Amino acid sequence: MKQIALRKWLLLAGVASLLAAAPADAAPIPAGWLCSGNCGTSGPDGVVTSPPSLGPNYQYITTAGQPNLGVANPGSLGLGGERSGSRLDTSVFTVASGDSLGFFFNYVTSDGAGFADYAFVRLLNLTAKTSDVLFTGRTIAAGNTVPGVGLPGIAPGVTLNPTSTAIIPGGPVWSLLGGDSGRCFSAGCGYTGWIQMNYTLPTPGNYQLQFGVTNWIDTDFASGLAIAGATINDREIVQVPASMAISLFGVGLLALGAVVRRRA
Repeated sequence: MKQIALRKWLLLAGVASLLAAAPADAAPIPAGWLCSGNCGTSGPDGVVTSPPSLGPNYQYITTAGQPNLGVANPGSLGLGGERSGSRLDTSVFTVASGDSLGFFFNYVTSDGAGFADYAFVRLLNLTAKTSDVLFTGRTIAAGNTVPGVGLPGIAPGVTLNPTSTAIIPGGPVWSLLGGDSGRCFSAGCGYTGWIQMNYTLPTPGNYQLQFGVTNWIDTDFASGLAIAGATINDREIVQVPASMAISLFGVGLLALGAVVRRRA
């Protein structure tokens, strides 16, 4: 009897441990977020320093090491000329009208003139089944990267601080660019530094953020986007999806039932 009781206790403890560990298991990205391509979490690395007042870590997506999938690559807006890319989706979050969405971003590119890689941030309204690009950033030889030339503009209600998004020029040293770290193809390569974005959500519902980055024209000279502090009303967008928690709990109950049946 003691052995059976111990097995039951260990099994329940294992289920509880599995549920508690679920957020960590999603590392290196926040719990409930989804990665398509090359993405993760990093600390200060080369030109990408700690995000302002948020601690050392940030999330990132890069085109480094990604296959040429054309406009079908996950970091593409499907406008033509895309080659390789990555995308990072947040977990689903629920908002009320007037809630504030905010985060910091830093666009980093080793590509330059004539090969205008780009990044985008898209907001999906899952309740209304709509999709809006909040803003885009793009490699440019001179001037602001946001909004990206030839790409959707800044959505109404989006504010950037600072408003200037010019590239700090030079071959950006950032290990997450892979072999292109420190390299520079002509004018336009560099990094923006941390820029804060804020947006007031006009309608209630369930939402999801998508961050994408893509190589344009070719797959040479990688680009990337660092993201930090994604929040709703200063509350982090980090959670274990309900479906995952239910699934893990169900697995535990099935296993416990098997032990009880075996004993019977």
